Amino acid sequence: MVDFSHLPVGREGTAELIVDDAHTAPRVGSGRVRVLATPVMINLMEAAALDAVEALLPAGHQSLGIKLDVSHHAATPVGMRISATARLVGVDGRRLRFEVEASDEKEVIGGGTHERVVVNVARFDERVQKKLLGSTP
Repeated sequence: MVDFSHLPVGREGTAELIVDDAHTAPRVGSGRVRVLATPVMINLMEAAALDAVEALLPAGHQSLGIKLDVSHHAATPVGMRISATARLVGVDGRRLRFEVEASDEKEVIGGGTHERVVVNVARFDERVQKKLLGSTP
């Protein structure tokens, strides 16, 4: 089993985008108001977590999101830049825990926690293919 305890707690990653129509609730099917959709904010938070740790993982490994507990408490209009940060706050075996936050140009718009698990890509892909073919993993 690969040891991930070397991953530095406190390490941060970031991601950002400028909200356009494709990022709005009506376009992604999460609402009717033409503002940043919650699923897009969550995607940006996950991208920030990837930015924090993916380059430090051994070859053939990557992290997958497994849990989110976030709130989205302020609307962001089309045309405004949003940024997300993810800070690694814990490593427990293959599980990575992050504190995440998203802000637009005016205020914090959301935040919470996110967990990821590190997988061996070849073994993961093998299990997925078995599932597709109807075999028991």
